[in-house]
Amino acid sequence: MQHNDYILTLSCPDRTGIVYRVSGLLFELGCSILDSQQFGDEETGRFFLRVHFDLPGEGDAAMLREKFATVAADYSMDWQIHDARQKPRLLIMVSKQGHCLNDLLFRVGSGQLHAEIAAIVSNHNDYAGLAASYGIPFHHLPVTAETKTAQEHQVLELVERERIDLVVLARYMQILSADLCHALAGRAINIHHSFLPSFKGARPYHQAHARGVKLIGATAHYVTSDLDEGPIIEQDIERVDHTMTAQALTQVGSDIESMVLSRAVRSHVEHRILLNRNKTVVFR
Repeated sequence: MQHNDYILTLSCPDRTGIVYRVSGLLFELGCSILDSQQFGDEETGRFFLRVHFDLPGEGDAAMLREKFATVAADYSMDWQIHDARQKPRLLIMVSKQGHCLNDLLFRVGSGQLHAEIAAIVSNHNDYAGLAASYGIPFHHLPVTAETKTAQEHQVLELVERERIDLVVLARYMQILSADLCHALAGRAINIHHSFLPSFKGARPYHQAHARGVKLIGATAHYVTSDLDEGPIIEQDIERVDHTMTAQALTQVGSDIESMVLSRAVRSHVEHRILLNRNKTVVFR
């Protein structure tokens, strides 16, 4: 018998009986639970749950949502049901540093990341050839202070036309407007070096080298109108020492940025992230 993979994610006020009601409904529908993770936050009083399950072949997502709506209403749940077989569609935005873009292209192209890159957007033309080598549409959308509103409108049109599930800022060196951040809330991820706010501006690794830092790292987070202060998804660090040049620090930092961003994207496309006020719950 053919089975269908689905992922249920939910958050709600914490109270007794939540797991019992959810698992009971899945049992009634003949589902097999493949994986289940939960977390209760005592500080916020909210409960978070991710369940990966098989549904018998005669069922579908519409039926699941209809059946689950009653349980969700009883517990005031914020919830979603995702088809685990469907590949989320990504829009990657990049400027002149291509290490994160190249890493994501390889991971998706080699099947390591369950997603589809629908398009690449850049304010420069540097990676048009790289995009072409993977057969991915490349959109050169230059931006200046005068054209920023129009350029962001083009980005949003592309998001809607290509049915984009997630926008990835893979070292896209432009600050998004508050309007665009709002339009992409919960579906845009950014990567930055962890020196912020200590080393703002250009050439942060050179600034770090000049200060003799001993740890460098990177942070991936959801995009909000508060620059680089959105809910954190993933972070990592690497020890460095006095023998390393600024160029060596930059190389180490680029590797960390690529790894951290790919982990964050993986968590999102596998529906492992739930927002908890200004933080995230990330199920492994």
